[in-house]
Amino acid sequence: MVDDPDAELIKAVAAGEPGAMQALVARKLPRFLALAVRMLGDRAEAEDVAQETFLRIWRHAGRFRAREARFDSWAHRIALNLCYDRLRRRREEPMAEPPEQADPAPLPDADEEGEARQVERALQALAPRQREAIVLVYYQDMTNRQAADLMGLSVEALESLLSRGRRALAARLKGECDDA
Repeated sequence: MVDDPDAELIKAVAAGEPGAMQALVARKLPRFLALAVRMLGDRAEAEDVAQETFLRIWRHAGRFRAREARFDSWAHRIALNLCYDRLRRRREEPMAEPPEQADPAPLPDADEEGEARQVERALQALAPRQREAIVLVYYQDMTNRQAADLMGLSVEALESLLSRGRRALAARLKGECDDA
């Protein structure tokens, strides 16, 4: 039996109890939204993913098996799959026309907001599995074991992804700082 703090709430959702889904959304929306924003780099798309995640949870709550997995693992997998679907669609959609001129917006300053944007751009440039590993461990506060289980990897494979991702992030950020 898996110890799951959300087990009773998901049972209430499956039973159609009034207010259960609202309580679940209130409890989990910030995490799913943060996950999707970091995976997609686009707040509007992330909001769509979070909404679709909760819709699927509501539709399939009765199928959730608390003995087999924690609710968070199940729900994060739903959100990640939706993110990957959107990332695949992006690759498949050809750009209509390239922009005629470069973006005239000034480069970000070295202030905290500018640094946060640099980190987000660098995160978006990572290979998707590296980004997923970094987001789960560093932004979603999962343990290496939890993230590895969610990604279907061994802890060693996850740690390898994290190591490569950190190196790629550092190189990318160093390159942006050198360009500034």
